[in-house]
Amino acid sequence: MQVRSALVRGGIAVLAAAAAVMVGAPSALADDGAARGRVSENAGTLGYKINLDGGGGAITKLFGFKLSDGSSLKLYCVQIEVGMRTDVDMVERPWNKYPDEKSPFEKNSAKINWVLHNGFPGAGLDALGKTLDKAGTKAHDGISEREAISATQAAVWHFSDGVDLKLDKPLADNDASAEDNADVAALYGYLTGDANKGIGAQPKPTLNIAAQKTEGAAGTKIGPFDVATTGDITSLTTDLPEGVKVTDADGKELKSSEVKDGSKLYVDVPADAKPGKGTFSLKVSGHLDTGRLFVAENYAQKPAQSLIVADSEKTQVTAKAAASWTEAGAVPSTAPSTPGGAESGGGDLANTGVDAAVPFTIGGLLLGGGALVLLLNRRRSRA
Repeated sequence: MQVRSALVRGGIAVLAAAAAVMVGAPSALADDGAARGRVSENAGTLGYKINLDGGGGAITKLFGFKLSDGSSLKLYCVQIEVGMRTDVDMVERPWNKYPDEKSPFEKNSAKINWVLHNGFPGAGLDALGKTLDKAGTKAHDGISEREAISATQAAVWHFSDGVDLKLDKPLADNDASAEDNADVAALYGYLTGDANKGIGAQPKPTLNIAAQKTEGAAGTKIGPFDVATTGDITSLTTDLPEGVKVTDADGKELKSSEVKDGSKLYVDVPADAKPGKGTFSLKVSGHLDTGRLFVAENYAQKPAQSLIVADSEKTQVTAKAAASWTEAGAVPSTAPSTPGGAESGGGDLANTGVDAAVPFTIGGLLLGGGALVLLLNRRRSRA
């Protein structure tokens, strides 16, 4: 009975360990430099409800958004036919990770980026009024915030979703005057017209670490880990064995104040180090650039309206990089280079060398071991 009880307990423990590894696996990927947060239900500024060409209408709003560190963003919608959700995490993604392949979003991303920089709040209300004056379409007593939001959101949807504003009567709200309608039509025409030449370079992520090499042998420097950031590095922390350091190409140990955009970091492993692994993390304080895309974390399970940054407060972003090494003289296994968040809709954001397959492989082995223990226990019981 004691043997049987011990085997059962052992099998349950192995299964529990496997489950813990598998459930815990995604957390290893969470610290990747991508900002995340949720739409704030009652935050943001309403524009007018607009009329769309061909029928139908839509409410315009400059959304309020809270990042995980408590700082705020202002965003526009770039997916008019998908409902807004406030109960799902939204994660920063490159343009080529927009969730609808049939949408004109990626083709028109440069045009959308131009709208965000030249519409509201990228340009102030006074500047927008003067711009329309120069374009030969004088605004009535300037442009109001509500008019500017309506026209800017409509221009974004024109490029992201292929819908057009009904120019002869743009606004559906009863309180919208003829002057309001005229101002919105004029600003929309400017933002979608010949002046929009596009801003083709995708805005950079606030922080990204791209590793050219993440494996090596003791007695070598592993890397380089290329740092790209639009903010200021505020900390460099390490989780490395004694003697292993984060250095520059010459082997000088680095402090956070010495790391900046364009820095190349190395994990310097002494020759007498035992085989092992470790990580280092960078934290940055900075603004998320206008034009950064946010997509629902589990979009396939819970679709949510994708959003794009129009304005931001300073935020804190952290990214982690990993390295592993064999004993001196051993030949490390060939590992693919780790792409970072590339420009103009390139690779994934801050993919810093964490292999998602590893925890699941371990989990599979543990589950197999647990199953074997239970099978042996069943045969013993029958005997």
